[in-house]
Amino acid sequence: MGVPDFSLKGKVALITGGSRGIGRSIALAFANAGADVAVTSRKIESLEKVAEECREFGVRAFPVAAHAGKMNDLDEMVQKVKDEFGRIDILVNNAGTNPVNMPIMNYEERLWDSIMNLNLKGVVFLTKTVANIMKEQGGGNIINISSVEAFMVGDLSCAYDVSKAGVSHFTRTAAAEMALSNIRVNAIAPGATKTALVHAMWEDKKMEDLVTQYIPMHRFADPDEIAGAAVYLASDASSYTTGTCIVVDGGASLALMYHDPF
Repeated sequence: MGVPDFSLKGKVALITGGSRGIGRSIALAFANAGADVAVTSRKIESLEKVAEECREFGVRAFPVAAHAGKMNDLDEMVQKVKDEFGRIDILVNNAGTNPVNMPIMNYEERLWDSIMNLNLKGVVFLTKTVANIMKEQGGGNIINISSVEAFMVGDLSCAYDVSKAGVSHFTRTAAAEMALSNIRVNAIAPGATKTALVHAMWEDKKMEDLVTQYIPMHRFADPDEIAGAAVYLASDASSYTTGTCIVVDGGASLALMYHDPF
């Protein structure tokens, strides 16, 4: 086999939630590795900026406004990307939300549905649509962004945790079903990362110290530190890897075995 090949040259990647945070970092990392990139989120203005950054690597970039929790938006968005590039080789299901932390006893159906629609239902049905395109092409690669909270219990974040646990198990199920179609399906489970989703945890020094005392590396991740795992999973370097979830959490999940913080 020789030296592992991390190049994405000649590939087309579609990344949801691509306007900021982990999605933006993955888009730039893919562009740097040679992939043409389609980025999608709800606001076209932010996407245009990311697309321009990607083009600086000499690749094509296509911004598409769409809500990853609305099925009609997803179908239209996929068609636009296919019309633009002619194919989709890599899908990154990154879009996600956790709008509020509250006890389960205070939940309303609308809140539960809004989280599940974006974090889980959108992942399932976008995967379904793109996987059918990949099958016609002879194969492809799907990467789902889960969370370390898929395996841990977060603080008043039941709906988010359950949705991400669903993403992790869906990854394994889809990988088993799609292997014979030459479609690999894997996931990444980030820990505490400096994104807008959890800005309150790292913009306030006291809160940051409270959170990071339970992380062996004593810090939040930068979004760029998640992108490396995505390049590995998207490239031929991981050609025999499917159905797995790479945890990138600074060791936070290891801290569960201790009674006291590090």
